[in-house]
Amino acid sequence: MLCFTDHEIFERYHKYTVKDLRATHEAMTLKELFELKPGDYVTHIDYGVGRFSGLEKVTQNGKSQELIRLIYKNNDVLYISIHGLHKISRYVGKEGEAPQLNRLGSNTWQVLKQKTKRQVKDIAKDLIALYAKRKASRGFAFSADCSMQEQLEASFLYEDTPDQLKATVAVKHDMEEQAPMDRLVCGDVGFGKTEVAIRAAFKACCDSKQVAVLVPSTVLAFQHYNTFSERLKDMPVRVDYLNRFRTTKEKNQIYKDVADGKIDILIGTHAITNKELKFKDLGLLIIDEEQKFGVSVKEKLKQMKVGVDCLTLTATPIPRTLQFSLMGARDLSVIQTPPPNRQPIETELSDFSEELIRDAIMYEMSRGGQTFFISNRVENLPEMAGLVQRLVPDARVAMAHGRMDGKEAEETLMSFLEGDIDVLVATSIVENGLDIPNANTMIINNAQQFGLSDLHQMRGRVGRSNRKAFCYLLIPSYLTLTDDAQRRLRAIEEFSSIGSGFNIAMRDLDIRGAGNILGAEQSGFISEVGYDMYHKILNEAIEELKETDFKELFAAEAEESKEYVKECTIETDLEVLLPDDYVTSGTERLVLYKELNDLTTEEELAAYRSRLQDRFGPVPPCVDELIETITLRRMAKEFGIEKLILKQGRMVCHLVSNPENPFYSSEGFAKLIRYAQDNPRRVHLKETPDRLSLSIDNIPSITAAIAQMRSLTA
Repeated sequence: MLCFTDHEIFERYHKYTVKDLRATHEAMTLKELFELKPGDYVTHIDYGVGRFSGLEKVTQNGKSQELIRLIYKNNDVLYISIHGLHKISRYVGKEGEAPQLNRLGSNTWQVLKQKTKRQVKDIAKDLIALYAKRKASRGFAFSADCSMQEQLEASFLYEDTPDQLKATVAVKHDMEEQAPMDRLVCGDVGFGKTEVAIRAAFKACCDSKQVAVLVPSTVLAFQHYNTFSERLKDMPVRVDYLNRFRTTKEKNQIYKDVADGKIDILIGTHAITNKELKFKDLGLLIIDEEQKFGVSVKEKLKQMKVGVDCLTLTATPIPRTLQFSLMGARDLSVIQTPPPNRQPIETELSDFSEELIRDAIMYEMSRGGQTFFISNRVENLPEMAGLVQRLVPDARVAMAHGRMDGKEAEETLMSFLEGDIDVLVATSIVENGLDIPNANTMIINNAQQFGLSDLHQMRGRVGRSNRKAFCYLLIPSYLTLTDDAQRRLRAIEEFSSIGSGFNIAMRDLDIRGAGNILGAEQSGFISEVGYDMYHKILNEAIEELKETDFKELFAAEAEESKEYVKECTIETDLEVLLPDDYVTSGTERLVLYKELNDLTTEEELAAYRSRLQDRFGPVPPCVDELIETITLRRMAKEFGIEKLILKQGRMVCHLVSNPENPFYSSEGFAKLIRYAQDNPRRVHLKETPDRLSLSIDNIPSITAAIAQMRSLTA
């Protein structure tokens, strides 16, 4: 009798049950960004740059409150409610340069904020105008999925991650729309962006359209050619590639075949933007790592994009392209969930050691694996290859770099892909896209010479299967490194968990400074207000433009969201906090307050409460009330309340201040008036020149306030 498992019968990878790493990843991100220490610089959106001075207990009417203490110029103190944490961001500017503190009561901050907002609006107007032009233009509406599309997706060896599935659905939806697609898919290295691109490319081919795939390196063009060819081998499509390794004769033949429509998918470097290359019927443009292309290539891409669906892939979490997506100028999909059974890459920083190199390579060979040895100077590669051969005589060693003859480079990479080479001694040309599941050890010589994102990208070439992977960063001596190099290497060693690209991008920003985000004239503002606050001001500017200059364009979006107010501020004298004897660490309490402040749904709040109970024991009533405050804030915001004060048993609701707001013509406002008329003893309406407010007596707790809000909206 024989027994087979399902993955053996269907030739699919077995899905292993692994611990969910998302919670760890999210918690680490929060800790990294919001673990403020007394003395750290922060920016408050209403008051400007100050210094964080810790949490402080204050007693009001016999009840304790926990407030955030900020120090401003001339040692002025400002206390902020824990419910206002979303208005504070950690100041991230150029490391080593202390910002100027703002003075409370001065209008300097407001002037700077408005000036920044005006500058941002000028750029944002152009971007939104581009977005409007794209939405208004007519492209090709692709057909719904055919049987061959379903067959291709069913042949995927791995199970789609939830984010991968969402990104695929979003891309297909955009392609089926009349307006040309412009979507950015952002995900960490090895998270499955290429599979999303393959499915989109085949969908275009099913409607007899051609696809251009633009990649930043010759090696990656060849790698993608192999990947696309392998995945589409059973489908009636022709895939080819174009890079500097192709001969003139081969290139001319490709140009002719593309013009005749004989090539369905063409993968290539910037050679694809060559004016000699004319597509017969281009339907989809896929751009991998757009930020690696120069200005001239991007200008040519603009011409190619007209009326064509465009899909951009990036592993760098906060590039300028992502910034534009956040600004609403293009659509965005983020792949955050790692593939099942992916393990963190063990990263070790060490002085140059022949013994370590020998042991690392021999261990990898003993388990049938392969090794990358990276050295970024072409001149030194033969010497490094000789060193590896001397240390491990049994190893099959080969070299690869950008100056090699095209055919020789292809043959070397193919040999490495097929497992005929044990150690590939190469430059950073392996940084992008190489997918070799059997290579799970990487040694990077002179790691101090690489940038942080480069190190992260290169490390992403290993650990792409269910095997434990290792990355060794070799340096001459730690003491000889510059401060920046030391911080870079510490960061790459510290952030080795799955999906840590966001943390790496933030640390990179911290080390190098915010620099040129939206153009040279913007960097001055970023250093004055801090990078995170710049984002907040940017978002405010976008929202204002959507409500004024581009009101008609975003009318459908505004109708769908039906948000009467952007945020609701809550003030209370009730004891709603995390007590010292429940969470003893002040830093931990701050992280938990920040995490709670960012939650929105009832499911998230229930999960948060469950985590607290699991870590700290039974949840005290004051913590339950604290969690309920988030529900109250959400309900009040939906109802059109800008500020809610709950003090001395009375709830005062300040309704939206703009009399032109659609709230005043809504059914909710009519219900509120009726409720006030039916309960004249408890409910009092008050009108001032600025706004309308509503006060309700006998509201002793947050729970009672929620019940009252429900009766108002019933």
